Amino acid sequence: MAGEGGGLFAGFRVLGRFSGHVPHVLRYHGRHREFYLAAAVGRSVHTYNVSNALPQDITCLAADRMLIFASYDNILHAFARNKEVVHIYEGHKARIHLLQPFGDHVISVDVDNVLIVWDIQSEEEYLQVDFDKATFAVSAVLHPSTYLNKILLGSEQGSLQLWNIRSNKLLYSFPGWHLAVTTLEQAPAVDVVAVGLVSGHIIVHNIKFDETLMKFQQDWGPITAISFRTVDGHPVMAAGSPIGHIALWDLEEKKLMCQMQEAHSTAIAGMSFVPGEPLLITNGADNAIRVWIFDGPGGTGRVLRSRMGHSAPPTKIRYHGQNGEQILSAGQDGTLQSFSTVHEKFNKSLGRGSINKKKSKKKGLKLDTMALPPITVFASEVAHQSDWDSIVACHQGYITCTTWNYQKTSMGAHKLRPEEFSKHKPIDIYATAVDITSCGNFAVIGLSTGRVDVYNMQSGIHRGCYGKERAHEGAIRGVAVDGLNQLIITAGSEGLIKFWKFKTKDLVYTTELSSSPNGILLHRDSGILGIAFDDFSISVLDIETRKIVRTFAGHHGRINDMTFSPDGRWLITSSMDCTIKTWDLPSGCLIDCFLVDSAAVSLAMSPTGDFLASTHVDDLGIYLWSNRSLYSLVSLRPLPADYEPSMVTRPSTCPVQDVDVAGDEETCDEMVEYVSPEQLGEQLVTLSSLPESRWKNLLSLDVIKKKNKPREPPKVPKSAPFFIPTVPGLIPRYIAPEEENDTQSKVVNLGVLAQKSDFYIYLEEALSTNEYTAPLNLLKSLGPSNIEIELRGLAPEGGGSMEVMLSFLRMIGMMLNKKYNFELAQAYLALFLKLHLKILSSEPNLLEEVSRLSTQLEETWIYLQTLFNQSLCVLTYMKSALL
Repeated sequence: MAGEGGGLFAGFRVLGRFSGHVPHVLRYHGRHREFYLAAAVGRSVHTYNVSNALPQDITCLAADRMLIFASYDNILHAFARNKEVVHIYEGHKARIHLLQPFGDHVISVDVDNVLIVWDIQSEEEYLQVDFDKATFAVSAVLHPSTYLNKILLGSEQGSLQLWNIRSNKLLYSFPGWHLAVTTLEQAPAVDVVAVGLVSGHIIVHNIKFDETLMKFQQDWGPITAISFRTVDGHPVMAAGSPIGHIALWDLEEKKLMCQMQEAHSTAIAGMSFVPGEPLLITNGADNAIRVWIFDGPGGTGRVLRSRMGHSAPPTKIRYHGQNGEQILSAGQDGTLQSFSTVHEKFNKSLGRGSINKKKSKKKGLKLDTMALPPITVFASEVAHQSDWDSIVACHQGYITCTTWNYQKTSMGAHKLRPEEFSKHKPIDIYATAVDITSCGNFAVIGLSTGRVDVYNMQSGIHRGCYGKERAHEGAIRGVAVDGLNQLIITAGSEGLIKFWKFKTKDLVYTTELSSSPNGILLHRDSGILGIAFDDFSISVLDIETRKIVRTFAGHHGRINDMTFSPDGRWLITSSMDCTIKTWDLPSGCLIDCFLVDSAAVSLAMSPTGDFLASTHVDDLGIYLWSNRSLYSLVSLRPLPADYEPSMVTRPSTCPVQDVDVAGDEETCDEMVEYVSPEQLGEQLVTLSSLPESRWKNLLSLDVIKKKNKPREPPKVPKSAPFFIPTVPGLIPRYIAPEEENDTQSKVVNLGVLAQKSDFYIYLEEALSTNEYTAPLNLLKSLGPSNIEIELRGLAPEGGGSMEVMLSFLRMIGMMLNKKYNFELAQAYLALFLKLHLKILSSEPNLLEEVSRLSTQLEETWIYLQTLFNQSLCVLTYMKSALL
C-alpha cells in the first residue's frame, strides 16, 4: 500500500471502532485460564483481555477452544493466536450467515440454505446438506450439550430439526410454534434449549421429550440474543431486543426480574454471561461493547467496563493540544468524543449536547426532547483548560453555541447566544462558525445573519459584536483570530473577507473574493489563511500583506475540509470528489493526491506532523494516515497535469507496518539522493569545501613552527634504540646494518635520499597528458605541513626539476581557468612564490608562465570584487537607511 497514491501518506490504522452488527464470541483459553472476547470490527477481529485484516467486512463470527472463525461473503477463515489466518474454507456459493464450531469440525450455513460441515485441519468438506427454502430455511444452529455428533437447526418456518452429522440422518423433527426461530441457546441444564422467536417469545424447551418447560414474552420485537447466567445458583436468563433493551428473567419463579433499558442505542447483536462470574458482555451495531456487573440490589446490572465510539458517523475532527495524542470528534449521534492515538484506555466521551442536563438524564436517550442537534463545527484550546471550559461548539440549525469542559469530560457551564434571543429562539437564524483565541479567554461566533459576536469563556458574558449591526451582508462562512489577539478575520457568503481590530472592533481592511467562500482556516504561526470556495477552488491569503498569494484549482466537488501541516508548508484538502490533495505552498504545486472509496468529510493534521486523520461519509471510524516523508524518501515533485490518482484502501484497526511493495521501486528510481556537482556553471567562481585550516595558514607555517618549537632539545638515548632506525625521507625505509655507522653524520646528501613522491610523479605525467585532476586531488587531501614539503621538493635543490615546476604552474592556471577551488589556487600559488621566488626570476620559461597567471588572476579578482562591492553596498544601505 505504501506505493499507492501519491505516496506521501500511507494508511496506518483506524480509531474509534469497537463493535458492529456481528455478535461477539466468548472463548476460554485453557493455558492462560482466561476468557477472551472476540468482536468483529469491519475487516478485523478484535480480541480483548488484534487480528490481521480480511479483504472485506466480516459478516459472521464464531470460536472454539483453539481458533476463531470469521467469514465474509462466501469464504470462511480460521484465525490462530488471534492474529494470523491459518485455514481458509472455500466452497459456498452464497454469503455465509451461520457458523457453529463442532469438535474437529465447523459447520457453516449460507443464505441459499446449504449447510457444509468442514474438517478443520484438512480444510475439506466432510458433508454438504441442501435444505429446501420453502419448507425449512435454516435460521439458527446449535450443538446441544452432551449430544454426540448431533446439531439442532431452527427455521424461518418455525419447525426445528435434530440431525446426526456423522451418519447424515434426520433424527427428529420438532413441529415448533409456527413462528420464525431467531436464536437458539443451550441452557445450563442438559437437554434444555432456549428458543427465541420473531414474535418476542422465548420458549424454554426440553428436546429429549419435546416438552415446553417455560414460556416468556417481551414486547420489544424479535429476540436477537439469549444468554444464561451460570454463577452461584442464580438461574437467570437474559434476552436482547432490536431496540437495545435487555430483559432478565428469573427461571425459578418464572417471571420478569428486571429490565435494562437502552443498554445499547441499536439492536443487541451479541450477549454472553461469563461462566462462573456475575458479568454480562453485550455488543451492538452502535459501536459499543459493554461489560455489566450484577452486584446491586434488584438484580439489575451496572456498566463495569466499556469500549465505545460514535454510533453515527463523525462529522468534524480536530487535534486537541500540541502533543498530537488526542483527537476531538463530533458525530451525527450528537456526542463529542476524544480518541487517543496512543491507547484506547485514554479515550473519553464528553457526552451529548443537551438544553437541560438534569431533565435529559431523567428521560433517557430515546425520549430526550432536550437533546441538542449534532455539532457541526467546534474549536478547542488547551490554555486555561483546567480553569474553565476549553471547547466551544455550534449545533446544526441552532442559534445557541455550547461550551464543553475537556478536564471534566462533560458539557460546560455556558450557553452562548445574543441577548435578544434569550427569550425566544428564531428558527431561521443559527450559528455557522466559531473560533477560540489562543489564550483560551474568548470565543468568537459567527451567525447565519452575518453577525459576529465575542464572548468571554470564563464567565460566558457577551463582550461585543463587529460592525454596527452586523459584520457581513451574507451568512458568516468562517471566523479566525490570529495568534496574538490583534486581528480577527471574518468571511461572508457575499464574497468578502474582512479584517477587524480584535479589541476596538474597528474594520481595518476588506478583501473582495472572486466567488463565495465555503470556509476558511488560519495557520496561526505563519499567518496564512486558506480559503475554500463554492466553485471548488482554493486560495491562500497572507494576513500580513492581505493579498492572495496562491490559488489552486483541481477539485471537482465541494471542498469538505482543509488542514495545514504544522510548519505551514502544506495545505491538505478533501472534497466530495473522493480525493485528498496535498498542496505545497512555497512552490504552489500539487505534490500528492490519492482517491478513497468514500469521500473524506473532515481532515486534521497532527501538530507533530506524523499523522493525518480523516473521517469519511457513512463511516464510524477515524482513519490515521502516516506521513511517509518523516521516515522514508518521498518524491515531493509537482504532479503532472494529467495525473490520475490511484485508489488507496483505507487502513483497518490494526497498525499497518509500512512495507514498500515491489511496484514502489519504479517511483523511487528517480528519487536518488541529490549530490551537488563541484561547479554549478562554468562562469561561476566556486570555492572548495575544504576547512580553512587546510589552506589559510600555508604562508604562516614558519611562525607556527617557531611557536610550537620544543623548549629543550631532544636527549639522545643512552642505550641502543628499541625500534629499528629508519632513513629520513618521505617514504620510511629501514637502515641497512652496514649504514648504521654513518647515522651520526650531520651532513645529509639529499641526492642520495631524494625519492619521487606521488605528487611529483603525477605532475610529471601531467606534462604530457595535460590532466591535472589527480595531482590537485592529492594536494587537497594533504595537511598544511605536508603541502609545504611537497612544494619544496619541486625545486632542483630539493630533488625536483624545472619541468615539474612548470607543470605545477600550469595546474594553477587550469584551476583559475575553470574557476573552481578558487581559494586553494590562491593559497598554493602564494606558498609556491614564497618558496621559489629566486628560481622563478632566473628562469625565462617559468617567468613567462607566471606573468600569464598574473593577468588571469587579475581578471577573475576584478569580476569578484565588483560583485562583493555591489553586495556590500546593498547590505550597508539596508542596515542604515530608514525604511
